[in-house]
Amino acid sequence: MRGVIPWTALAIAVAAPIVAAGFSPLLQWRDGIYIASGFAGIFGMTLLLVQPLLAAGDLPYLSHARARRLHRLTGALLLAAVVGHVVGLWITSPPDVIDALTFTSPTPFSVWGVIAMWAVFAAALMAALRRGIAVRPMTWRRMHVSLALTIAVGTVTHVLLIEGTMETITKYGLSALVLLGALRIAPRLRPRRR
Repeated sequence: MRGVIPWTALAIAVAAPIVAAGFSPLLQWRDGIYIASGFAGIFGMTLLLVQPLLAAGDLPYLSHARARRLHRLTGALLLAAVVGHVVGLWITSPPDVIDALTFTSPTPFSVWGVIAMWAVFAAALMAALRRGIAVRPMTWRRMHVSLALTIAVGTVTHVLLIEGTMETITKYGLSALVLLGALRIAPRLRPRRR
């Protein structure tokens, strides 16, 4: 029974922000592509909660090997969510995306979103080329974790600065959980004691 509680809590933490956003009155004035883009962003943020739990082996009933496979799969889903988020925004408003990508947008949340996006791309590229990168495993881990922390902080800042579809309580709750998850893997930056 104790193993079911973490999975139930995780399911609630992931589902609550998505469901709450579905009731946002702001959706009435948006077209379908913009809405899908926003929900891709919310879904991507929920994956940022799952990723460190898988990396740390914190979820019960998962072997280390299975948790690593799910971590890679979740990373691929995160990459797809980020691409979906940006492509959807591009389709609905190319000038805003160009301003964001060139760091000339007047909205501060854009800067943090772009920083997080590039960190996602870099982490995914590192994972894809892991066997081909000539670095020690501990160095690779530190680089990957550093990118993961950048993604978490950048995404949370991006989300908290936006007054948008996400409902306030679930937005702050998910943001806090994502940062706690990031803190869970932060010790991996320190060298291990021998």
